[in-house]
Amino acid sequence: MTRRTFQRAGEAERRKDLIAATLDSISEHGLEGATVRDIAARAGVTGGLIRHYFSGKDEMVQAAYREMLAGMTGTAVDAMAEAGTDPRRRLHDFIVANVSQPIADPKALSLWAAFIGRVRSDDELARIHRENYLVFIGLLEELVGAVLTAHRHEAPFSETRHLAVAINGLIDGLWLENSLASDLFDEGRLAHIALDAVEAMLGGLPLRNRA
Repeated sequence: MTRRTFQRAGEAERRKDLIAATLDSISEHGLEGATVRDIAARAGVTGGLIRHYFSGKDEMVQAAYREMLAGMTGTAVDAMAEAGTDPRRRLHDFIVANVSQPIADPKALSLWAAFIGRVRSDDELARIHRENYLVFIGLLEELVGAVLTAHRHEAPFSETRHLAVAINGLIDGLWLENSLASDLFDEGRLAHIALDAVEAMLGGLPLRNRA
Protein backbone atom coordinates (compact mmCIF):
# COMPACT_ATOMS: atom_id res chain seq x y z
CA MET A 1 0.00 0.00 0.00
CA THR A 2 1.35 3.45 -0.87
CA ARG A 3 1.35 6.29 1.58
CA ARG A 4 -1.11 8.21 -0.54
CA THR A 5 -3.73 5.44 -0.52
CA PHE A 6 -3.25 5.02 3.22
CA GLN A 7 -3.84 8.71 3.86
CA ARG A 8 -7.05 8.65 1.84
CA ALA A 9 -8.44 5.83 3.91
CA GLY A 10 -10.82 6.35 6.81
CA GLU A 11 -9.72 6.12 10.42
CA ALA A 12 -10.97 2.55 10.91
CA GLU A 13 -9.40 1.38 7.66
CA ARG A 14 -6.08 3.01 8.51
CA ARG A 15 -5.96 1.24 11.84
CA LYS A 16 -6.88 -2.05 10.18
CA ASP A 17 -4.09 -1.61 7.61
CA LEU A 18 -1.57 -0.95 10.38
CA ILE A 19 -2.66 -4.09 12.19
CA ALA A 20 -2.29 -6.09 8.96
CA ALA A 21 1.22 -4.66 8.50
CA THR A 22 2.02 -5.60 12.10
CA LEU A 23 0.91 -9.18 11.51
CA ASP A 24 2.99 -9.39 8.32
CA SER A 25 6.05 -8.08 10.12
CA ILE A 26 5.62 -10.46 13.06
CA SER A 27 5.11 -13.39 10.71
CA GLU A 28 8.38 -12.63 8.95
CA HIS A 29 10.56 -11.37 11.81
CA GLY A 30 8.96 -12.57 15.04
CA LEU A 31 7.85 -10.35 17.91
CA GLU A 32 11.30 -9.03 18.69
CA GLY A 33 12.27 -8.41 15.07
CA ALA A 34 9.03 -6.65 14.15
CA THR A 35 9.91 -2.98 14.60
CA VAL A 36 7.75 0.11 14.36
CA ARG A 37 9.98 1.24 11.49
CA ASP A 38 9.39 -1.98 9.54
CA ILE A 39 5.65 -1.84 10.19
CA ALA A 40 5.51 1.78 9.06
CA ALA A 41 7.41 0.92 5.88
CA ARG A 42 5.01 -1.92 5.09
CA ALA A 43 2.03 0.39 5.57
CA GLY A 44 3.70 3.24 3.67
CA VAL A 45 3.47 5.71 6.55
CA THR A 46 5.75 7.49 9.00
CA GLY A 47 6.37 6.38 12.55
CA GLY A 48 4.78 9.62 13.70
CA LEU A 49 1.49 8.72 12.01
CA ILE A 50 1.50 5.32 13.71
CA ARG A 51 1.60 7.09 17.07
CA HIS A 52 -1.71 8.70 16.16
CA TYR A 53 -3.29 5.24 16.35
CA PHE A 54 -1.15 3.35 18.85
CA SER A 55 0.79 4.39 21.93
CA GLY A 56 3.66 2.11 20.97
CA LYS A 57 4.70 -1.31 19.76
CA ASP A 58 3.13 -3.16 22.70
CA GLU A 59 -0.31 -1.82 21.87
CA MET A 60 0.19 -2.68 18.19
CA VAL A 61 1.14 -6.24 19.12
CA GLN A 62 -1.91 -6.58 21.36
CA ALA A 63 -4.22 -5.30 18.63
CA ALA A 64 -2.61 -7.67 16.12
CA TYR A 65 -3.09 -10.69 18.40
CA ARG A 66 -6.72 -9.78 18.99
CA GLU A 67 -7.27 -9.38 15.24
CA MET A 68 -5.58 -12.70 14.43
CA LEU A 69 -7.65 -14.69 16.92
CA ALA A 70 -10.91 -12.96 16.03
CA GLY A 71 -10.21 -13.47 12.33
CA MET A 72 -9.67 -17.20 12.73
CA THR A 73 -12.83 -17.63 14.77
CA GLY A 74 -14.78 -15.39 12.39
CA THR A 75 -13.68 -17.42 9.37
CA ALA A 76 -14.99 -20.60 11.00
CA VAL A 77 -18.29 -18.92 11.86
CA ASP A 78 -18.62 -17.64 8.29
CA ALA A 79 -18.10 -21.19 7.03
CA MET A 80 -21.37 -22.16 8.73
CA ALA A 81 -23.39 -19.63 6.74
CA GLU A 82 -24.63 -22.13 4.17
CA ALA A 83 -25.58 -24.64 6.85
CA GLY A 84 -28.63 -22.62 7.82
CA THR A 85 -30.26 -23.90 10.99
CA ASP A 86 -29.31 -27.57 10.63
CA PRO A 87 -27.39 -28.24 13.89
CA ARG A 88 -25.47 -31.23 12.54
CA ARG A 89 -24.33 -29.34 9.48
CA ARG A 90 -23.37 -26.28 11.48
CA LEU A 91 -21.11 -28.29 13.81
CA HIS A 92 -19.75 -30.22 10.83
CA ASP A 93 -18.83 -27.07 8.92
CA PHE A 94 -17.34 -25.38 11.98
CA ILE A 95 -15.04 -28.33 12.67
CA VAL A 96 -13.96 -28.73 9.04
CA ALA A 97 -13.20 -25.02 8.70
CA ASN A 98 -10.96 -25.02 11.78
CA VAL A 99 -8.71 -27.81 10.53
CA SER A 100 -8.58 -26.65 6.91
CA GLN A 101 -7.16 -23.72 4.97
CA PRO A 102 -7.18 -20.76 5.30
CA ILE A 103 -7.32 -21.20 9.09
CA ALA A 104 -4.76 -24.03 9.06
CA ASP A 105 -1.91 -22.23 7.36
CA PRO A 106 1.89 -21.90 7.81
CA LYS A 107 1.64 -18.14 8.27
CA ALA A 108 -1.07 -18.54 10.91
CA LEU A 109 1.15 -21.07 12.68
CA SER A 110 4.17 -18.77 12.67
CA LEU A 111 2.05 -15.97 14.11
CA TRP A 112 0.57 -18.25 16.77
CA ALA A 113 4.03 -19.47 17.76
CA ALA A 114 5.29 -15.90 18.04
CA PHE A 115 2.40 -14.76 20.22
CA ILE A 116 1.96 -17.82 22.42
CA GLY A 117 5.49 -17.50 23.75
CA ARG A 118 4.61 -14.08 25.13
CA VAL A 119 1.17 -14.90 26.57
CA ARG A 120 2.51 -16.17 29.90
CA SER A 121 4.55 -13.02 30.52
CA ASP A 122 2.23 -10.33 29.12
CA ASP A 123 -0.96 -9.73 31.11
CA GLU A 124 -2.83 -8.07 28.25
CA LEU A 125 -1.97 -10.78 25.74
CA ALA A 126 -3.03 -13.35 28.34
CA ARG A 127 -6.36 -11.55 28.77
CA ILE A 128 -6.92 -11.45 25.00
CA HIS A 129 -6.03 -15.14 24.74
CA ARG A 130 -8.41 -16.13 27.54
CA GLU A 131 -11.20 -13.98 26.15
CA ASN A 132 -10.96 -15.59 22.70
CA TYR A 133 -10.70 -19.07 24.23
CA LEU A 134 -13.93 -18.57 26.15
CA VAL A 135 -15.67 -17.27 23.02
CA PHE A 136 -14.52 -20.31 21.05
CA ILE A 137 -15.52 -22.76 23.78
CA GLY A 138 -18.87 -21.00 24.05
CA LEU A 139 -19.47 -21.46 20.33
CA LEU A 140 -18.66 -25.15 20.58
CA GLU A 141 -20.97 -25.53 23.58
CA GLU A 142 -23.85 -24.00 21.62
CA LEU A 143 -23.17 -26.13 18.54
CA VAL A 144 -22.80 -29.36 20.51
CA GLY A 145 -25.84 -28.60 22.65
CA ALA A 146 -27.97 -27.99 19.53
CA VAL A 147 -26.92 -31.34 18.04
CA LEU A 148 -27.72 -33.20 21.26
CA THR A 149 -31.06 -31.43 21.62
CA ALA A 150 -31.97 -32.32 18.04
CA HIS A 151 -31.49 -35.96 19.02
CA ARG A 152 -33.76 -35.54 22.05
CA HIS A 153 -30.90 -35.44 24.52
CA GLU A 154 -31.07 -32.40 26.77
CA ALA A 155 -27.49 -32.31 28.00
CA PRO A 156 -26.55 -30.47 31.21
CA PHE A 157 -24.02 -27.68 31.00
CA SER A 158 -21.29 -29.88 32.44
CA GLU A 159 -21.67 -32.34 29.55
CA THR A 160 -21.63 -29.75 26.78
CA ARG A 161 -18.64 -28.00 28.40
CA HIS A 162 -16.81 -31.34 28.68
CA LEU A 163 -17.43 -32.10 25.01
CA ALA A 164 -16.55 -28.57 23.91
CA VAL A 165 -13.18 -28.69 25.66
CA ALA A 166 -12.45 -32.13 24.21
CA ILE A 167 -13.37 -31.04 20.67
CA ASN A 168 -11.31 -27.88 21.03
CA GLY A 169 -8.28 -29.99 21.97
CA LEU A 170 -8.85 -32.19 18.92
CA ILE A 171 -9.15 -29.13 16.66
CA ASP A 172 -5.96 -27.62 18.08
CA GLY A 173 -3.99 -30.79 17.37
CA LEU A 174 -5.21 -31.27 13.82
CA TRP A 175 -4.86 -27.56 13.07
CA LEU A 176 -1.23 -27.87 14.09
CA GLU A 177 -0.78 -30.98 11.91
CA ASN A 178 -2.22 -29.28 8.83
CA SER A 179 -0.32 -26.04 9.39
CA LEU A 180 3.00 -27.86 9.81
CA ALA A 181 2.78 -30.66 7.27
CA SER A 182 -0.23 -30.40 4.99
CA ASP A 183 1.74 -32.04 2.18
CA LEU A 184 1.76 -35.33 4.11
CA PHE A 185 -2.03 -35.72 3.99
CA ASP A 186 -4.54 -36.28 1.21
CA GLU A 187 -6.93 -33.38 0.74
CA GLY A 188 -9.67 -33.55 3.33
CA ARG A 189 -7.98 -36.34 5.32
CA LEU A 190 -7.58 -34.34 8.53
CA ALA A 191 -11.14 -33.03 8.34
CA HIS A 192 -12.33 -36.63 7.95
CA ILE A 193 -10.30 -37.66 11.01
CA ALA A 194 -11.74 -34.76 13.00
CA LEU A 195 -15.31 -35.68 12.11
CA ASP A 196 -14.73 -39.37 12.94
CA ALA A 197 -13.44 -38.38 16.36
CA VAL A 198 -16.21 -35.88 17.14
CA GLU A 199 -18.92 -38.33 16.09
CA ALA A 200 -17.37 -40.86 18.47
CA MET A 201 -17.32 -38.25 21.27
CA LEU A 202 -21.01 -37.63 20.63
CA GLY A 203 -21.80 -41.31 21.19
CA GLY A 204 -22.05 -42.13 17.50
CA LEU A 205 -24.36 -39.30 16.49
CA PRO A 206 -23.61 -38.65 12.80
CA LEU A 207 -22.55 -35.24 11.50
CA ARG A 208 -22.35 -36.51 7.92
CA ASN A 209 -24.95 -38.04 5.64
CA ARG A 210 -24.08 -41.70 5.16
CA ALA A 211 -24.54 -43.34 1.80
